[in-house]
Amino acid sequence: MSQDENIAAVVTSAASNAAQDIGGFIRAKREAAHVSVRQLAEQAGVSNPYLSQIERGLRKPSADVLSQIAKALRVSAEVLYVQAGMLEPTERSEVRDAIVADAAITERQKQVLLDIYTSFVQQNEALAVEATSVVIDEEPGTD
Repeated sequence: MSQDENIAAVVTSAASNAAQDIGGFIRAKREAAHVSVRQLAEQAGVSNPYLSQIERGLRKPSADVLSQIAKALRVSAEVLYVQAGMLEPTERSEVRDAIVADAAITERQKQVLLDIYTSFVQQNEALAVEATSVVIDEEPGTD
């Protein structure tokens, strides 16, 4: 087997593992919600066989399909994107977890709150880096 074939096999295997991981995750969430495959498929606007294939790891869903499934499961699309390997996981945050878990607000409202929260965190991190830079520059004897 050539090096290109080896790389292709590894990539195919990784994609298959990601599909199985997201499928198992969706199945676990669906079962925890006491929802049948048929009910979830209807709520998510996908076909029953397609959802079944996703859960069994035979298909890897697109970001749009994951978003539809997330809405139907009442979880953040970000959670499914991370599980599917489409996004890098973010640092654990109680605030972020509380927003994602809140059933009183819509997915769109959750996303807006998460965006605002993230911008505040990034702004504070940038200010902290800037303050550290100023302190280092002002240390005596560094001329």
